[in-house]
Amino acid sequence: MSRALRIGTRASALALWQANRVADLIRAQPGAPAVELVHIKTEGDMRTDVPLWAVDGRAFFTKEIDRALLANEIDVAVHSLKDLSTVLENGVELVAVVERQDPRDALLTRSGASFADLPAGSRVGTSSLRRRAFLAHLRPDIQAMELRGNVPTRVEKLQKGEYDAIILASAGLARLGLDKHITARLPVADFTPAVSQGAIGCCARAGDAEAARWMKALDNASARIETTAERALLRRIEGGCQVPLGALARIEGDELRLFSQVCALDGSKNVVVEGTCASNVTAAAALGQQLAEELLSKGAASIIAIERGTKKGVAPA
Repeated sequence: MSRALRIGTRASALALWQANRVADLIRAQPGAPAVELVHIKTEGDMRTDVPLWAVDGRAFFTKEIDRALLANEIDVAVHSLKDLSTVLENGVELVAVVERQDPRDALLTRSGASFADLPAGSRVGTSSLRRRAFLAHLRPDIQAMELRGNVPTRVEKLQKGEYDAIILASAGLARLGLDKHITARLPVADFTPAVSQGAIGCCARAGDAEAARWMKALDNASARIETTAERALLRRIEGGCQVPLGALARIEGDELRLFSQVCALDGSKNVVVEGTCASNVTAAAALGQQLAEELLSKGAASIIAIERGTKKGVAPA
């Protein structure tokens, strides 16, 4: 490749950390091309007037980057894989799932109190529909408050006293050197992580052999299998909007174990499923679809239908 390999990324601190990590991994390969970062603004960066979970649609932080890929303005798109829709744009391929860090949610409190010891009425900040639902289920006496901004900004808002506690992804805090602020990493059974949380996803144009050549070495086999199961489950469940769902697949020996939970936004009901399969991509995808069907048959369909009806009544502020 005579010209530089262009990596498209958002300009937030975490997105740039991830893009630079991918760039460094490419540069470490023998004969690698020069690499340059291209900053792209997404709808999620610009829509600050209303919670994103109250807006119809998906891929708020990824679609503009993938469209730049299709327009040949960049060669590789780097995303937090949890932001990437399970249905990719035509002509876009997920060419690498880079190493996955701790997928759990993290609790940060001003007082150092544990989740169980937070006083009634505590203001807990989160931008996630999933976390709001789990909060309502586990601690209905706590006040969930909208929290926007990049990761460092969210931590600053906590320190300034705008919130008593906030919940963020452990991986993002670790990548930015902010994990010293973590009070506790939340149990998967209580706060089941977002699908693909902690993983970096890299997309390229389908058929772009030159870009794929440099990205294949970055594809982590374990992360690929785990996120394949989670994304297969979500793809079956979702349908154009966010849902209060968590899923986590982990390789245990020669098996893959997938755990998933859907929770009503008011916390009144939750549905849990779990299953295992062989540790390969084909079996992982099949297990994800199987557990999605179990979730739906056990009552998740009605939870999601109620949530979608509620969202249609929400108008931008």
